[in-house]
Parts: sequence; C-alpha cells; structure tokens
Amino acid sequence: MQFSEKKKALLQLLADGDFHSGTELADQLNFSRSALWKQINALEDQGVDILAVNGKGYRFKSSLELFDKSCIVDNLTATTRQLISIFDIHDQIDSTNTNLVALSRTSPESTGVVCLAEQQTSGRGRRGRQWVSPFGRNIYCSVLWRFQEGPASLSGLSLAIGVAVIRALSAHGVQGVGLKWPNDIYWQQKKLGGILVEVSGESNGPCSAVIGLGLNLRLSGDEASSIEQDWVDISQILDSSMKISRNELLATLLEKIFQVISHYTEQSFAQYRDEWRLYDCMQGQSVNLFVGKQVVAGAVLGISDDGLLLLQTQDGKVQSYASGEVSFRRS
Repeated sequence: MQFSEKKKALLQLLADGDFHSGTELADQLNFSRSALWKQINALEDQGVDILAVNGKGYRFKSSLELFDKSCIVDNLTATTRQLISIFDIHDQIDSTNTNLVALSRTSPESTGVVCLAEQQTSGRGRRGRQWVSPFGRNIYCSVLWRFQEGPASLSGLSLAIGVAVIRALSAHGVQGVGLKWPNDIYWQQKKLGGILVEVSGESNGPCSAVIGLGLNLRLSGDEASSIEQDWVDISQILDSSMKISRNELLATLLEKIFQVISHYTEQSFAQYRDEWRLYDCMQGQSVNLFVGKQVVAGAVLGISDDGLLLLQTQDGKVQSYASGEVSFRRS
C-alpha cells in the first residue's frame, strides 16, 4: 500500500524528529488545521507513531531516514543495477516476502525483483512468527530471483546470504556480528536480524527463490516488547558518534546479495562455507534443536561441508540436520 501524496509530504516534514507546530505544518502543506488533524490520525491508525504535545506540536519519537529509491540506486554498481528488473518501495505492506511469493506464482518468469517496505503489518519470521516491523526504523527487504536449476541446488543459499549480510554490515563499521544456523544474524547472543528464503518450482528446475531480510536498525523498548528473545539493534552496537545511513546500508546489502544469487549454483556454497564458519556463533554451545514437535538437546560442532548442522547429542553421537530451529540453552 502506498500512502497519499499528502501523507508522504507530512512524513517528510516530521522525519527530522523535531517538533513542528500544527500551524507550521498546515501552512507548509497548504492544509486546514482540520485536514492536518485528520491526516495525523489516519497515519496513527495505520501504525505510524506520532507524538503530540500541547504547546509544542507534533514529532516522531526520533528522526527517521525514509527510503529514497534514487539514493539507493545511485549507490549500486552498474552491474547490480542491470540485474534489477523491478524496484518497489511500499509505505506499508503485509510482508515483503508474501508480496514476492505471490508474484513468483502469478509471474513465474520474474527475476531480479526488489521489494522494500517502510512498515510491515504481517512480517514473518521462522515458524510463522511475527516479525516486529515499526515504521521507517529498520530494514524490511525481499528479493525474487529465478534459478535455472531445481530447489535442491539451493542448499546452503540462506547461509551464503548470511555471509553477504555480514560483509555489508562490516563495510559500514558494524563489527562482531555472528551467524546462527540456519538463517539468523546475531551479536553477543542477541538477535539482530533474520533471513527467510522461500523456494518454489519444479524439482528439476527452474525454480524461484524469495530471499527476505529483516534487520534491526533502531528499535524502542515499547516497539520490541512483543519479541520473545534477546534482541539488539545497530544503534546499540555502534558508538554514539557513528551514524549509519539506512539508504546506503540497504544499497550495500543489495550489492552483496546480488553478488551471491546472480552466480549461485549447486556447487556455490563451498565458496562461502569457510567464511560462514568464521562467523558461527553457536560453535561449542549447548542448544535445543526443534525439529517439528521433536526437541533434541546437544552441543553444536559446527556445520558439515554441505551446510548441515552437526550436533553432538547427549548420548555422545554426532547427528546432522538439514532443518530445524536452534535455541541456546541457558546454564
């Protein structure tokens, strides 16, 4: 869903995080005070958090850097620009992944499609969990890419995308980030982001993959109150003197993701395996692995050469797992 031009203009004025009086906003937007009030209330009804204080006016709780397509594209290489066929930015959407999964079904030839959102109303994580998605603060991004081989050839793709995310974060000074099998991004045992890859197509190919990325840039305690695990955002990781551009970071993330997917084949994971192991934040940790309704307790020994989780169970046996959700066990 796209907001009206009037709402977008109002958001741009409030994005600096400063107070703006109702009179000032109405004059700049050529609104009546009544029309301004209706626009603000409509935005609040759509989940945009606007603070109103008598005698001061209206503001966001903090400044926002809204997505700017021209800024993002300008920070991409010519090679990556050529790989992108459609670039959509939504003010509000149910889920960027859901949007592109639907497109992959109605238009199976589509590839190189980028979908961004300022806010998701039904963002999805693993096992159907909601992904907390406040307006304008984090990164909600999905990419649709068509592969010539079948789904089996994409083994390890989510792990390779994890490496791409680490590379992008490192380029912007975000250090010490780790990867938690199979698709979580962690910092000091707190979740920073997640990857959700959804594949469809014929068993022998071709197939389509929707690669979704949710990354916490700046979350308030209130916004994160429904998150059921330890979390962190980039603003907490970086020194207060360091600022990170949301648009520039998004461009770097797209650059690194397209570098992976544009050449990915069944043999490609080997190119990322050793680097993934460097970022493995579960190595040697005691965990519970949830596989369907089964819970397996053990210690993580790392990943196999083809990206499977290696778990030493409590009876001393080493088992490999292609899927499941890992939870750190607290001592």
